[in-house]
Amino acid sequence: MSKVGFIGLGIMGKPMVRNLLKKGIETTVYDINQEAVELLVKEGAKAGTSPKETAQGQDVVITMVPNGKIVASLLKGENGILEGVSAGTIIADMSSVTPVESKQFAEWAKEKNCDFLDSPVSGGEPGAINATLAFMIGGEEAVVARMRDVFDAMGTSVTVVGPNGSGSVTKLANQIIVNLNIAAVSEALVLAQKAGADPKKVYEAIRGGLAGSVVLDAKAPMMYSRNFNPGGTIAINLKDITNVMDTAKSLEVPLVLTSELQQIMLSLKANGHIMDDHSGIVQFYEHISGVEVKTAE
Repeated sequence: MSKVGFIGLGIMGKPMVRNLLKKGIETTVYDINQEAVELLVKEGAKAGTSPKETAQGQDVVITMVPNGKIVASLLKGENGILEGVSAGTIIADMSSVTPVESKQFAEWAKEKNCDFLDSPVSGGEPGAINATLAFMIGGEEAVVARMRDVFDAMGTSVTVVGPNGSGSVTKLANQIIVNLNIAAVSEALVLAQKAGADPKKVYEAIRGGLAGSVVLDAKAPMMYSRNFNPGGTIAINLKDITNVMDTAKSLEVPLVLTSELQQIMLSLKANGHIMDDHSGIVQFYEHISGVEVKTAE
């Protein structure tokens, strides 16, 4: 069974560690938030005092943090992961970063004779809690096989897409689809509300047809119930969409709808909604339409 060092104990990392512990996987944790570390130590984890110490003696080191800049500092900063790892350790970055960053991290790992996987996740906080995450991976199949027990403890879908960078670009594609779907649901329910239809009834009427989706089922009830408590914040999703646009620019790929979505998210940020769940995208459409999506029930 793998020994794991896990760095990043936020909304995703904390429940992911809990699921590792439930499967009996020895896990050492580190975060700048000492309260999060202490909480998981009480539940059976070991505490690392630095990224370096957290990486020492591990089969696998996982990073789950907000952006690529933080991943880079964890890897190569003072008392960083690469100072602590032994040759043959697998470094798995489960953060959402750009493909360019993932390829750079893989090169740094290679210099230490370590394997690297970019393995971002889909499923949000519910998936992290329920161990139903989907992993989209850039790296070698043989490396994934060596830490399969770790993936299986935290998720239900493990797909190796291609070489390093492939997992990260797949995550960006996922974020385009998810967030544009939320925007489409927002437009539809705002239209329905403005026309006098109850948005809950509209949702119930369409969810069994071609318009039905996991996103519709997850986010429409949040919209018409006015519940914008975050599973995935607009802040995190704006970061991902910004990574999408930066990657698209470098590849000279026009992304017309996604560029508009980025502007919608920036508007929501300016109006104080940045820490709302991304179902809160509906609030942009409400503002420009003069209506609030809310069920009468």
